Amino acid sequence: MARMIGRALIASALLGLAAGAPARAECSGTPAGTGVVTAVRDGRTLLLADGREIRLAGIEASADGVALRALVAGQALRIERISDDRYGRVVAFAYIGEPKEAAAELLQIALLKAGQARVSARPGPKSCAQALLSAERTARAASLGLWADPNFAPLRSQNLTISAPEMGQFALIEGQVLSVRESGATIYVNFGRRWTRDFAVTIPKREARNFAAAGIEPKMLERRRVRVRGILERRSGPIIDVTVPEQIELID
Repeated sequence: MARMIGRALIASALLGLAAGAPARAECSGTPAGTGVVTAVRDGRTLLLADGREIRLAGIEASADGVALRALVAGQALRIERISDDRYGRVVAFAYIGEPKEAAAELLQIALLKAGQARVSARPGPKSCAQALLSAERTARAASLGLWADPNFAPLRSQNLTISAPEMGQFALIEGQVLSVRESGATIYVNFGRRWTRDFAVTIPKREARNFAAAGIEPKMLERRRVRVRGILERRSGPIIDVTVPEQIELID
């Protein structure tokens, strides 16, 4: 009974947020028609009546799919295709509503605003990424959905070790940058004095100009507090490889 009530509350919250959200975020791809949702595989994968399996682009979500199911069961979606993944799924942005409805709501935005998803490490074009990040920040600031759980909060860089349970998984890390150095074709953004043990971020040197154009000039990150998102990997110490500016947010 408690689980049923919880699911009902999630559904109510999601539908309310969708109804009051902006008409359209700048997230689009190649128009790929519409389809009615017949099943939800997990937190970001759904099946359409025409047999297509849709993988929602730009977000990470919990595996159980409860929030997604509450929002899209039986709904018609407009699909904006980005690519196909190696499993044959259509990676896409999805809008709730018929093609002629200008106020169709981006499904990813609805999930983020309800606190039921996080922006992924590859959120798409800058305008789209900013819309997704804004929705995530709104939910996080209000402790909505998963953000109400302390275990879901961004990890602190100073507490990370190579034995962290989040290794190999998507993670959000917050901390103050201690130093930035270059070695060969790589820029290292260090969060501790022990370069071989403390958390660090790598940026391909060839991408430095793109980062600077986006307001994330690597050298200027020293002494700044930042939030980093991506796959946390184990090397000599914990590390995230950053390839696009949207993976780094300035906190102050």
